[in-house]
Amino acid sequence: MAGSTKRNYRFTFGPWNISTGADPFGPPVRKEVAFAAKIREYKKLGFDGVQFHDDDVVEADLDPKATDKGVAKVRKLLEDEGLFCEFVAPRLWEHPKTIDGGYTSNSAAERRYAIDRSRRAVDIARGMGCRDIVLWLAREGSYIREAKDPVAAVGRIVEAINALLEHDKTIRILGEMKPNEPMDQAYLPTVGHFMGLLYRTADPSRVGVLIESAHSILAGLDPSDDMAFALWHKKLWSVHLNDQNGLKYDQDKSFGSVDLRRAFNTVWVLERGGYDGCIGLDVKAMRTTRADEQTRHLANSKAIFLRLLDLARSVDEKKVEHFRGERDYEGLELYIINHLLGD
Repeated sequence: MAGSTKRNYRFTFGPWNISTGADPFGPPVRKEVAFAAKIREYKKLGFDGVQFHDDDVVEADLDPKATDKGVAKVRKLLEDEGLFCEFVAPRLWEHPKTIDGGYTSNSAAERRYAIDRSRRAVDIARGMGCRDIVLWLAREGSYIREAKDPVAAVGRIVEAINALLEHDKTIRILGEMKPNEPMDQAYLPTVGHFMGLLYRTADPSRVGVLIESAHSILAGLDPSDDMAFALWHKKLWSVHLNDQNGLKYDQDKSFGSVDLRRAFNTVWVLERGGYDGCIGLDVKAMRTTRADEQTRHLANSKAIFLRLLDLARSVDEKKVEHFRGERDYEGLELYIINHLLGD
């Protein structure tokens, strides 16, 4: 990996990260915050850009004229706050037409809807001055293996990506992989699966990945290894940093709050591997959090990243190389732990 160049990172999060605290087992515990009020929190918290789903910008299925008007309004709101749009992602998993998947649905009509809505998300991104489209393939899988043709499903995902690449020759597609939830099993469960697929698309130079820490952990993988793999391919174009307590549902805990050493290695790889994208956060406030503190998880995650960045930059690389050369991994481990402890 390359040595540290001490880059100035830009930080982003999505408006869904300021939430009411509702979950499948209980109602909201905090009042909904108006969209414009959420946007005004970004600079206060020291963030630079905003992640969007298509229907965060404008309502789904609006006509083109109303869509353009809504997009212009949100873009001005961002510009007035000195913010930028990092990416737009079509939210395909909540629509009645996509309960059996979007791109991999058994219904040809529903597959057309998913691709048409994704094209519209591309148009929204263009109007927001953004070229990155994130595809979280939430329902591109099955609840039982016999429900769909898995070979055809992979091809249909490639066809959908190609349709978007053809729709706008300037965009980039970022696949965000997750092994399960909401589907029982995903067709492309890991970064490696999507990386293998992207080289078969119409323009591999415009297809890369967004890696979320929790999604790697859910697959039993270390996020830093996933990120290093994508960095070697020069395909790591965005990240969602958070944390995860075990192989269970997607928790989106504050970055570094579960496994500080794992978080340190993530930062170390990003810094030494030459990552030049945004530091995106996808974190949820604890359900017990009061309304007046409902952005602390975002501020805390950024603060933890910056503290770990200082630690990563202050690692004595000569010592590390000496330990490696001697195969003294016990000594290296103690050095890293002491470094994290402040010694």
